[in-house]
Amino acid sequence: MSAKTTRSAARLLSWLEVLAVLAWGSLLLKYWLDGSLNILIHPNYFGLVAATGLVFLLIGVIKGYQMFRYAQRPSPNTGHISLLPSGWTTSLLLITALIGLATTPRVFTSTTAIQRGVTESLSATTTRSQPQSFRGQNKSENRSLIDWVRTLNTYPEPDTYSGQKVNISGFVVAAPALGENYLLLSRFILTCCAADAYPIALPVQLTAGSQQYKPDSWLQIQGKMATVTLEGKRQLVVVATAVQPISPPKNPYDY
Repeated sequence: MSAKTTRSAARLLSWLEVLAVLAWGSLLLKYWLDGSLNILIHPNYFGLVAATGLVFLLIGVIKGYQMFRYAQRPSPNTGHISLLPSGWTTSLLLITALIGLATTPRVFTSTTAIQRGVTESLSATTTRSQPQSFRGQNKSENRSLIDWVRTLNTYPEPDTYSGQKVNISGFVVAAPALGENYLLLSRFILTCCAADAYPIALPVQLTAGSQQYKPDSWLQIQGKMATVTLEGKRQLVVVATAVQPISPPKNPYDY
């Protein structure tokens, strides 16, 4: 391979790297500005993502300026300083960033919740929550879904809460084994990013003959807690007195 060909290949790789870095910087800032980070990572990391996007853009602009400035003055003695490992890796990173720019992240569905461990047993869904994160509420109706699950994980005797008022929101997960008047109201807990999000849920008892709600629909449910025997186990369930369909929240996770 001639020296001229080598320099041309190195220059092409440099421009490819510039585009990849600029694309990733743009993608991170896009997610930050349009709110997509709400369904991708914990809010604690929003600032880091935004700062990283700005740094990537700065590096890309500086590298691009240098390439443009010296485009007409190639030097056999000027080596290629690579920002990224190889041409294949650079191409893959660029393609991935472009796909991210062209698509919109989506919230996890009830199918994902089932795959990650939401079951029809309350005890099974609560064992993964963190009791050390529990924050008590003076009024039971002020507890969120995650507050209730954490409370039950710490103090599991269901009769303790019978009759307490409930006002929670979440998305529907079908629970056919519990009966046609039951559903699971679920939320995902996020500790770092969407990859480690895991589902929690509470069984909800609807009024006999009431409307059937589709999986993934979001509901605001008011009612009272009651101890019910389901599948041979005493469990705390929400006996719904009012069910209101709601729009999916901007931030669908609990923390």
